[in-house]
Amino acid sequence: MQQKIQQLVTWKGFERFIIGLILTNGVLVGLETSEAFSKTYETWMALGNQIIIGVFVAEATLKIAAVAPKWKQYFGDGWNVFDFTIVVLSLMPTTGELALVARMARLLRVLRLISTLPELRLIVNTLLRSLPGMGNIMLLMSVVFYIYAVAGQQFFHTIDPEHWGNLGISLLTLFRVVTLEDWTDLMYTTMSTYPYSWVYFVSFVIVGTFVIINLFIAVVIDNLDQAKKERLAQLETPPNRQKLLKDLHATQDALQKLLKQLNEHQDR
Repeated sequence: MQQKIQQLVTWKGFERFIIGLILTNGVLVGLETSEAFSKTYETWMALGNQIIIGVFVAEATLKIAAVAPKWKQYFGDGWNVFDFTIVVLSLMPTTGELALVARMARLLRVLRLISTLPELRLIVNTLLRSLPGMGNIMLLMSVVFYIYAVAGQQFFHTIDPEHWGNLGISLLTLFRVVTLEDWTDLMYTTMSTYPYSWVYFVSFVIVGTFVIINLFIAVVIDNLDQAKKERLAQLETPPNRQKLLKDLHATQDALQKLLKQLNEHQDR
């Protein structure tokens, strides 16, 4: 029985069915934002939501039963814990103090699409692995921002106090510059008094936008390559003893059938 459950939860058709339900849930969540539509089809939408919750509960139950009694094998996977948490939150009542939590859980069910598709899981895992490297780049970026913010406040606070009046405002202004949002307007305002102030802005755009952001991209790509290599290594892992014995027995059965056929042919 357990083997049949394992075959079911690993079946591609079952996986596609769950993906379809997640997409359907996303559509229902979007339709709920229309007050007129919600009132007209409130009963059908509530029924659809209950069906989706029921299927998700059944899916979690089947996956746990597939590895029973080794429960840790299920809860040892972070993505399974993520799915299980969303299912539990979805069971909360939609009325009373927990109504907001229940609505958020209904929206979070759309995130299950990430845990269902291996490609999206790979990307999320890559981003999580990139956080330590990004932390060092953020530290470097903070130092650059601080130096330029102090310099900008000292140079331009009398010319443009709205954008360079103090350190906090200067940091916000530099964030606007690094996003390349109308930064030339700020530059031309200061150039009316300091013609060579363009050096300050152009150098910050080169360092803050092109160099540091490319460092972020480089860290993510490097971790993505490592994650892909690890995934390939997992797929190429040698078969375990149980699988080898199963294949050996299958080969022996095939040889016995072949010998039987040869003996029958010789007798004829």
